[in-house]
Parts: sequence; structure tokens; C-alpha cells
Amino acid sequence: MLFTIIGTGNIAWLLGKKLTQAGHTCMGVYGRHTGAATQLAQEINAPIITDVNIPDTYDACIIAVADHAIADIAAQLSFRETVLIHTAGAVATGILTATHNAVLWPVYSIVKTSLPQHRNIPVAVEGTTDKALSVVKEIAASFSDNTFVADGVQRSWLHLTAVFSNNFVNHLVAIAEQICAEQNLPFSAIQPILQQTFERSMQQSPREVQTGPAKRGDTETMDKHLALLQSHPAWQAVYAAISASVENMYKKDAND
Repeated sequence: MLFTIIGTGNIAWLLGKKLTQAGHTCMGVYGRHTGAATQLAQEINAPIITDVNIPDTYDACIIAVADHAIADIAAQLSFRETVLIHTAGAVATGILTATHNAVLWPVYSIVKTSLPQHRNIPVAVEGTTDKALSVVKEIAASFSDNTFVADGVQRSWLHLTAVFSNNFVNHLVAIAEQICAEQNLPFSAIQPILQQTFERSMQQSPREVQTGPAKRGDTETMDKHLALLQSHPAWQAVYAAISASVENMYKKDAND
């Protein structure tokens, strides 16, 4: 398969490297910053594209840029044969302008300096035509054993769950890390319970294994925690909001 990449960020690096490793050929890399485009192009032995006037002669063109930039780039492309693909989880296919449009979204946290070496990367795909769906499925199968079709609405909900389970959880752990630093406590002291939490959530329903003061309605302990956070009002608000959410979830269970 012959493809081009527009973008030089984490997803561009993932797809560029994984697809070329699978035997596909990158016919060019375009990026706003020549240096970044050159770095990726050299890594995957591809030429640099100096503008987005890409010929309609390749199998796919992958737009791997920030969500807000997709529409502007898509408007500059007028493909009739090439499948135009974007990689955003929360952006509909309707933003694309080609005859054959598709979405490929890895449900995974990607960092270009530490790309996953395994194939257990869930990938949601969508295509507006049979050709688009066939091409995007082939691309996804090049680096993943876990691909599935999801329309724009489903993908939006899945993107929301990814924010909750990855971005928000990581932020909460970052708060815990900073508290440990401020109180001269070893962050390593909570790493075993973090590992236990994630392992348990993979084996059982997280809803069923919830513990803690909010679950049991222990307002005395929650008030103590809130008092400790007086110098961090933003963290107080996070603690109060999540505690209320936990309480409400299990109050509902008690009333059912």
C-alpha cells in the first residue's frame, strides 16, 4: 500500500513506523515545521512533501494533526481515488472532503519516543464507502490485532471513556505524586496500590470492587481529607466532586 502522512506528532510517528515496518510504503511526509517533517521522513525512509497539493494516485492519505486543524487541511485536498483518513477520536468523518473518507483512532496513549512494541492496541475504524472501510481496516491490521468498526457517535463516547480512564486517572496520580513530594513521603509507597487497582479493574468490574470513605459514606474521614487540602482549593474541588459521584453511584445501588 502507498500512503502519505500529514502531521509529525505522536500518531504520525506511530503510523509511519508501524506501516512501513509492515511493508507499506510512505510516499511523503508533510508538516508545518520542516525540521519535524524531516526527522520523521528520515526515520521511515520517505521524501518530504513541501505543500499539501498531494496527487490523487496513492492508496491513502493520513491526516494526523490536532483536531482543530483537520478541517483546514481537508479543505485543501480533493481526492477522488485516494482514501482520506483522519486519526481523531472525537471528530466525525463529515469533516473530510474526499470521495472515500475514513477514520482510524488508536484507543491508546501514544508517545512517539516510546512507541508500543506489541499489537494489543485497540483501534476504532470507520469508512464512508466500502473502499474506504477496506483500506482503513488493512492499515489498522498492519499494527493491531484488536480492530473494530465504530461510528462517529460511538467513537465520541469511547473518547470520553478514554479521557476518564487515562487522562483523568493520570492527573489524579500526578496529584498524589505532588502531595507525596510536599509531605516528604516516598511516591513508591502508593505504587503497589496503584498496580493493585489496575490489575483488579482488569479482572473484575471496577464498580463492584470500589472501596474508600465515599463508598461507605464516611463523612468524618472525607472532611479530614478536605481540611488537609485547604492550601490546594482546586484539589479540594476534585476530591469533593469525585467523592460525591462515588456516593451517588452507590446510593442508587442501595435504592434499587
